[in-house]
Amino acid sequence: MVTLLKTHPWKSIFLSMLVILMIFHQWFLSLLGNFLVYDQEFEQADVTVVLNTGSELYPRLIEAANLYNQGKIKQIVINGNRKTVTLRKLEAMGYQPAQPWYEEHLRILEVLGVPRQQVITISGETAYDTVSEARLVGDILLNRGIKSVAVTTSKSHSKRAAYIWSTLYARELTIYSNAAQSDPYDPDGWWQHGRQIRWVLAEYGGWFFWHWKNLFAIK
Repeated sequence: MVTLLKTHPWKSIFLSMLVILMIFHQWFLSLLGNFLVYDQEFEQADVTVVLNTGSELYPRLIEAANLYNQGKIKQIVINGNRKTVTLRKLEAMGYQPAQPWYEEHLRILEVLGVPRQQVITISGETAYDTVSEARLVGDILLNRGIKSVAVTTSKSHSKRAAYIWSTLYARELTIYSNAAQSDPYDPDGWWQHGRQIRWVLAEYGGWFFWHWKNLFAIK
């Protein structure tokens, strides 16, 4: 055995790392899960933007309504109306939606105490990820004279979303990160839930792609 380890020292390193991982796996996985969450306290912002990309939209709407009812924001910004190539083909064939894309969102917010006139709706047909959504929505808000924004999104999406918005608009907007409190994500036990595993993998994939894209100037 000693001879084998001397001949192949990488096996000893691998086995040692495996043992360490088995002993401390919960601590390590919790670290990965908590890294993704970024929730800030703030007193006042002009608007909260409910991000549409990602998962768990309803907790985000609930969180936005809570901010409005607490007097922390003046208006709620929602966006949607994504158009894929397939959907555009269906529209060309005569398809029409049963109601405007924002109607369900407005009805949910009304139930939660937010008047329709306090909701800004933005059609984002070409937004397909957090970056394109931020660029589209952020530019419209700047044109409206908005100065401060609370970015409301899912817990697992909160740090990356805040990082992207701050990177794009740090000079023009005051950005606050607001994680939806009713979102089911558990940073200390995400690996026990299939959906949450997908969320975590998607977030780290998003981080990787953001830096990869900037490194190689991919549009």
